[in-house]
Amino acid sequence: MTTLTVTVVATILVAAGAMAVYRVVRGPATLDRIVATDVFLAIIMAAIAAGAAYTRDASALPILVVLSILGFTSTVGVARFATRKEE
Repeated sequence: MTTLTVTVVATILVAAGAMAVYRVVRGPATLDRIVATDVFLAIIMAAIAAGAAYTRDASALPILVVLSILGFTSTVGVARFATRKEE
């Protein structure tokens, strides 16, 4: 990866993270905040994966697996809680 590529990827990830944090803080509803938190977790995972690709180090893969399982289970759990609350 070139320095330009790393700079562009880092800029995009920082901008996306800032927008997700803004939605968490200013979200009009609780579900908006929950979705924004899930998106922020995906952005963090993308940053870890980009860092692993840049350094060519595979030691971050178990962290990515744990984060993906955590994100999936938390999203499913909150979705079930939200649907029970609406009924």
